[in-house]
Amino acid sequence: MENYINIGKVVSAFGLKGEMVLSHHLGEGASLENTVAVFMEETPGKFLPYFLVSQKPKGPAEILLSLEGVETPEQAKRLLKKSIWLKEADVKKTASDSAPISLLGYMVHDAKKPIGKVLEVIEQPLQILLRLEIQGKEVLVPLNESTLVGIDRKKQVINVSLPEGLLDIYLH
Repeated sequence: MENYINIGKVVSAFGLKGEMVLSHHLGEGASLENTVAVFMEETPGKFLPYFLVSQKPKGPAEILLSLEGVETPEQAKRLLKKSIWLKEADVKKTASDSAPISLLGYMVHDAKKPIGKVLEVIEQPLQILLRLEIQGKEVLVPLNESTLVGIDRKKQVINVSLPEGLLDIYLH
């Protein structure tokens, strides 16, 4: 099954031709230029493709989107507040290296030993949470000044120093 990643949501309709403003967390300068379609979740787990007609940056965290079949402001307004999803491979191609979402798929190491792969990046106001699966259980690893040791982008490794007992809370 394809993995879909939430990249943001439609925040407003724009103009008279059905264009929409997508507020995203792909990082500054991100573009959907080589993306064929974005997806919206119609029912839980069921993603409907919307094919891109055009896209252009509208600020550091916004993209102006035009989608096939959405040609009036009324049609665009029906999609307001809808979450936009991309296939995981498309996220990796479009996200800027500085965006937290670019850490998807990285291996997290605590004290130099691997503990799990990043399945989701949850952005919070003061920290980032990395969702991992360890021994079949969901684990949230905080990424902030006190836990982050370093990121090796070439090896796709995030080195952390977790507080004593944090993993035990999840695993016992």
